[in-house]
Amino acid sequence: MSAGLITIIGGSGFIGRHLVGRLASRGYRVRIAVRDTEKAAQLMTQGNVGQVVGMQTNIRNQASVERAVAGADIVINLVGLLFESGSQKFNAVHVEGAKRVAEAAKAAGARQLIHMSALGADEKSESNYARTKAEGEKAVSEAFEGATILRPSVVFGAGDDFTNKFARLTACLPALPLANGGRALMQPVWIEDLADAIVKIIETPEQQGKIFEFGGPEQVSLRAIIESILTETRRCCPILSVPAGLMKVQALFLSLLPGTPMLTIDQVRLLEEDNVISGTAAGFADLGIAPTAMGSVIPSYVRRFRRGGGLKELHG
Repeated sequence: MSAGLITIIGGSGFIGRHLVGRLASRGYRVRIAVRDTEKAAQLMTQGNVGQVVGMQTNIRNQASVERAVAGADIVINLVGLLFESGSQKFNAVHVEGAKRVAEAAKAAGARQLIHMSALGADEKSESNYARTKAEGEKAVSEAFEGATILRPSVVFGAGDDFTNKFARLTACLPALPLANGGRALMQPVWIEDLADAIVKIIETPEQQGKIFEFGGPEQVSLRAIIESILTETRRCCPILSVPAGLMKVQALFLSLLPGTPMLTIDQVRLLEEDNVISGTAAGFADLGIAPTAMGSVIPSYVRRFRRGGGLKELHG
């Protein structure tokens, strides 16, 4: 077994849940640094006793970040926000938090830092999410020379908050409004391909220190993705084309409701722009990975949104 210790900041999230087991199976010791250690506890069975451990960490707290990266050979920062809430602000997490992790990893003597950004990161973007992601990349690169930056398009797979969200909405709404009809293009990435890519980067020195853009094999519109979900779930939910300005007004009111917001103004801004690879950065091909198309994966997990939970046909 390798004695290498990998600290994954935000390791209990969607990407982390698929990455931890892979790393443990390859002999790494894994430290899952999260705010809620109960979520980390669910992942500790993915390795031998003591191989995978959790540690309470807040990316906004210097001392806790320093404890999380102490002794780590490799640090992976997967923390990101889809919306702001309370003290969890885009700048505090994507920029200041990312910089804090990078500086602490450097000071702790980590030999590798992998930072999760996002496709479409742009310091000139009108979206606070995309702009702070770009500012975070810059802060990380300045604090940790040779850091690897990952920019995936929207990530899908069993348990995601993307395809499952639209499957839930189309199962209960009479119609689904989309800004500009959902015509913006994206290149959805299967979570298993992304996890494989991260492992490849960790174990391939010549691929480290680069910026990677990860996109699936096809460029598809949000509307086309939702239509494919409807086909698989056998639901009928008309898609309404709504001007982006009106969607932002709706998002303003939705974001004021308690709990996780269904939609925010910033998310509408993101959905107005294409989210596809530029072709100027490294990608799956450089790692010898052929990305998987959405159509071959989503049927396996969205069919549960059919009437009867997808089991109706089993009972006649």
